[in-house]
Order: sequence, then structure tokens, then C-alpha cells
Amino acid sequence: MKHLLLVFLGGGTGSVLRFLIGKYLNSTETGIPYGTFAANILGSLLIGIILGLAAKNDSLSQNQTLLLATGFCGGFTTFSTFAYENHVFLKSGDFMSFAMYTIASFVIGFLAVFFGMYLVK
Repeated sequence: MKHLLLVFLGGGTGSVLRFLIGKYLNSTETGIPYGTFAANILGSLLIGIILGLAAKNDSLSQNQTLLLATGFCGGFTTFSTFAYENHVFLKSGDFMSFAMYTIASFVIGFLAVFFGMYLVK
């Protein structure tokens, strides 16, 4: 139960921060999502730092990792997790899984958005 609460608190905080960044940085004039882009890049950097610290001599506890990586970064952006998982594939030399996962994530993700919009029409 404690783990769920940590993920919940981190996720809520990340989501609120992502909302605020998007509110102030996304351009309503041009439609360019600067805030979303910033959140994705910052989230990727943060999850790299957090999981790097967790792996380095157990610098972070499991609870801290759940709060920060799974919770905060997961709420702030799911792109951070996607980027880290691809890093793991590349680091291990698994280029086929990297390519398949990346392509499938983009293609199926876009198709799911279009399908969801189609369902609610």
C-alpha cells in the first residue's frame, strides 16, 4: 500500500507540473507544443539521473525510486520511461528490439489516438 501511495503522490505532482508547463509554454498562436516538448526532454533527463543514481551503489532506496521515477516522471511524462527503455535496448546491443519497440510505439500510439477519436464521434 505504501508503494501505491508513493507512486500516486509522485504522479500527481508530475502531472500538475506538466500541466503548468504546458499552460505557460505551449503556443496557442502557432499550435507548437513547446511545453510538452520541454516536459518530455526534461523528464527524460530526470529519469536518466534518477535511475542512474538508483543503479549507482544503491544511492536511492526503492521507495525514493518509486516516488521519483515511476511516480513523478511517469506523471510528468511517459516519454521519459520510453526513452530510458530504448536506452537499455541500445546499451545491451539489442537493436532489433529497439527498432521494433520504437516503431510499434509510435505507429500504434498514433493509431490508438485516431481510433479513440473515431469511437467518440
